[in-house]
Amino acid sequence: MRAAFIEELGPAENIRYGEIAPPDPGPTDVLVEVEAVSVNPVDTFVRSGIFRTPVEFPFVIGRDLVGTVVRAGAGAAGFAPGDRVWCNSLGHGGRQGAAAERAVVPVDRLYRLPAAVDAAEAVAVVHPAGTAYLALFTHGRVRPGETVLVAGAAGNVGSALIVMAVEAGARVVATAAARDAEHCRALGAEAVLDYQDPELIARVREVSPQGIDVHIDTSGTNDLAAAVELLAPRGRIVLLAGARSRPVLPAGPLYMKDGSLVGFVISHATAAELAEAAGSINRLLANGKLRARSVERVPLSEAARTHRRIEDGELHGSRVVLLPEQSKQSEQPKEPEQSEQSEQPKEPTEPTESVT
Repeated sequence: MRAAFIEELGPAENIRYGEIAPPDPGPTDVLVEVEAVSVNPVDTFVRSGIFRTPVEFPFVIGRDLVGTVVRAGAGAAGFAPGDRVWCNSLGHGGRQGAAAERAVVPVDRLYRLPAAVDAAEAVAVVHPAGTAYLALFTHGRVRPGETVLVAGAAGNVGSALIVMAVEAGARVVATAAARDAEHCRALGAEAVLDYQDPELIARVREVSPQGIDVHIDTSGTNDLAAAVELLAPRGRIVLLAGARSRPVLPAGPLYMKDGSLVGFVISHATAAELAEAAGSINRLLANGKLRARSVERVPLSEAARTHRRIEDGELHGSRVVLLPEQSKQSEQPKEPEQSEQSEQPKEPTEPTESVT
C-alpha cells in the first residue's frame, strides 16, 4: 500500500511517499480504508523528535483519520465492514500513523462517523475539538453559568472551545484579532476583545466583573500574572500550549483565591477520556456546529510539503487534509474551501509548540 512515512526522525524532507507493507491488525484492532487524514502541528513534533514517543520504523506519520471499516478483529465488537469511522490518536505511543491507504486502529480508539458528515470536514476538526473538550471538561471542570476566557479564540482549538463552552451553558469571553471578532461572535462568544488592546485586562474586568472561572490560552503566551489577576474565586487556569514558555506564577494570589492551575497534552489522554470527548464531538458534527474555518484538500503525496508549510508558519489556522489516492476522485479539488467568515488569522491564535 502507499503511505507517507519516515525511516528516521528528523526534518520534513525525511518524509517519503511510496509503497510499504500493509498493516497487520490484531484481534482487538480494526482495519480501516482511509478516506482523509488531517495534518496537525503535533505531527511535526513527533516526526522531528521534539515530542518523544515510541515509534517503529518505517513509521507512518499522522494522527487523525476518517475512513471505512474493512474488517474487525474477533475482539473488536461493534464494528462491521462498511462502517464509516474516525480516530484522532494514531501515530504516537507505539501506534503507526494514519497517513496511508489503510490503517490499523485499536477498537477503543475508533468512533463511528455521524451520517452525511463529509470526511475532510470531519477529520479537520477532531484533533482540535478533542483538545478543547479535555481543556474544558476533563481538566477545566466547566459548569453551566460559568465564564470561560478563551485567548486566541479565532484559531482551530479556540473556535472549538467557544462552540463547546457555549453548548455546555457557559458564557464565553474571547480575545482575538479585531478582524476575527465577527467569527468569534458567530460561534457564540458573548464578548470579543482585541488581544492587542493595551488595556485588555481592564476590558476583561468590565465584561466579567465577577471574574473568570476557566482561563484557557491557546496561543501559548501563558501570562499567568494576568490570568491569576482575572481569576474568580475557585477559578481554574488550564495550560495546553507553549512548551517553551517560562512565565512567573503569582502563587500567593492564586492560592488566596482558592484557584488552581493544570496543564495537559492530548497525547497523554486515556482511551476512556478520548471516547468521552468523541461523544460530544459527534453530537456537534451531526448538528453542523463544529466546522473548520478553512479546509485545504491535497494528495497524500504532499505530506512532506505540508509539514514544511506548518513549520514555516504558512497556514495561519487553515487546516490541510491529505487524501489517499483511492478517495481523491470523490473529494473536492485541492483549492482552499472557506466559510463566509474565513479571513485567516495572522496572530498566534494556534499553539505553535504544544497541543500534543
